[in-house]
Amino acid sequence: MMDRDFWLDKWNRNEIGFHKDEVHPALVAHIGALSLAPGARVFLPLCGKTRDIGWLMSQGYRVAGAEWSAVAVEQLFEDAGITPTRQERGALTLFTAPGIDIFVGDIFDLGPVDLGPVDACYDRAALVALSPQTRHRYAEHLTGLTGAAPQLLISFDYDQSAMDGPPFSVDETCIRRFYASAYDITLLADDPVIGGLKGRCPALETVWLLEREDR
Repeated sequence: MMDRDFWLDKWNRNEIGFHKDEVHPALVAHIGALSLAPGARVFLPLCGKTRDIGWLMSQGYRVAGAEWSAVAVEQLFEDAGITPTRQERGALTLFTAPGIDIFVGDIFDLGPVDLGPVDACYDRAALVALSPQTRHRYAEHLTGLTGAAPQLLISFDYDQSAMDGPPFSVDETCIRRFYASAYDITLLADDPVIGGLKGRCPALETVWLLEREDR
């Protein structure tokens, strides 16, 4: 798969300018929209080694994640000072410790039984990291994988002709096309990216709440 090979190469080359050393402000600002109970389990697709995981755990939540790169996940646990156990789960490897389960491998090989129940999904940088050819498949898979759990989704909206992704522009039309059949979709924020995206073009960072229609 092109997307997987692209991101594996980035991690192997340590070309990870996309990794941020701070917790995403949108997560802090909007986590309440998910109405999570104490100890809720939150799933982060294509999680890398994001600092958001440590923040979620510090707030008393349990975390599950999926990531293509073992390098990223090893660094995630090393940075957190946590020694995980490793279990082979078919095509995947599960890195686990109290309060955290990260599956390494192709997210499309991860099924609901492997993942287990989750109370919410937080997509900070997965949908916008994927090529147009993969996004619809990913959205369908994520919806089924999580049982259409409520989702906090962060995206970008900009003139794609002005800059190649990733991160790609995934605007409201695309998000509704991917998710409107399963979710009510609410825009929580649309803030200009200060200095432009990668300093190259104007962009909006958008934050969306996806909630099951039958909630």
